[in-house]
Amino acid sequence: MYKQPRNLLALSGVALALMTLGSPAHADTANPTITDVRQEVQIATTYALNPYLRSDNLKASVRDGKATLTGKVPEGINKDLANEIARGVEGIKEIDNQIVVDTAAAPDFKGSMAGWGQGVDDATTTVAIKSKLMWSKYVDGLSTTVTTKGGRVTLSGTAASVEAKDLAGRLASNTRGVVSVSNKLIVSNYKPEPAKAPTVSAAVTAASAKATTDATKAIMAGAEQDVSDTWITAKVKSTLLYSNGVSATDITVSTVHGEVTLGGQVENASERTLAIEIAKDVRGVKGVEAGSLKF
Repeated sequence: MYKQPRNLLALSGVALALMTLGSPAHADTANPTITDVRQEVQIATTYALNPYLRSDNLKASVRDGKATLTGKVPEGINKDLANEIARGVEGIKEIDNQIVVDTAAAPDFKGSMAGWGQGVDDATTTVAIKSKLMWSKYVDGLSTTVTTKGGRVTLSGTAASVEAKDLAGRLASNTRGVVSVSNKLIVSNYKPEPAKAPTVSAAVTAASAKATTDATKAIMAGAEQDVSDTWITAKVKSTLLYSNGVSATDITVSTVHGEVTLGGQVENASERTLAIEIAKDVRGVKGVEAGSLKF
C-alpha cells in the first residue's frame, strides 16, 4: 500500500554514501573528523530538503569549523540562502562561499539528494492527506490508498458515496505540497448493517451491565469529555496546519463539549470561511464559533 519510508531510507543511505565517499571535498584534505562529516551531511541534507536549492547540486566541505560551499545557482538570493543555511549549523565558525551565480544555469532535479528531498516532501504530503481523511467525520466507508509523486496525488480505493469521494478529493487538493489530484476512488454500494434487535437474555445482560457501570460513567464523564475535547482541538490544529489557504499559526483553537471556538487573525473572508469549514469537518465537532476570528 504505502512503501515510501523504506524507499526514502534507501535513498538517504545512497545520498550519504555519495556525499561522504564521492564528494571532491574529501580529496583535498585527508582524514576529515566525524564532526566535519556530520556538519557536511547536515548542510547538504538541508539543501536537498529546501525547494529553492535542491535542484542546484550544491556541495559543502567542512574542515575544523570552516565550510566551503561550491556549485552554481541561477540567482544571488539562492547563494545568500545557501550561505545562511550553512551558518546556522552548530559548530560552523567560518564560511567560504564559492557558489557561482549563473543566470543560465539549468536546474537539475536528477541528483540523488534532490530526488531524496522530493521523496521526503511526497511522504509528508501522503501522511498529511491520510491523516485528514482519517480525522474527517464525513468519509465513513472510505477505503483509500494515497500515493504522491512529485506533488501529484492519486487516490484509489472505494468510497461509500459520491459526496465522500468528492470530499476526499477536496481534502487532498487543499493539502500543502499538492500540485494535482487524480481521484480514482470508486463509489461502492456500502450500506451499514441495520442493528439487530437483542434477544431477551441479551437485553437483560445489557441492562445489568449498564446498571453496574452507570456510577463509573458519571464519575468519568467529565474526564472523558476533556480527553475528547483535547483530541478535537489537536486534530483541528493539525488539519489547519496541513492545509493550503489558511494561516494555521495565526489561528487559535479551543474546544468545550465538542463546540470549537476559532480565534486569531486571517487575511480575508475566504480564509476565514475555509478555516471554519476545515474545523467543522473534523470528527467529533458539534459546532464552530468563529466570532473572534478576524480579518
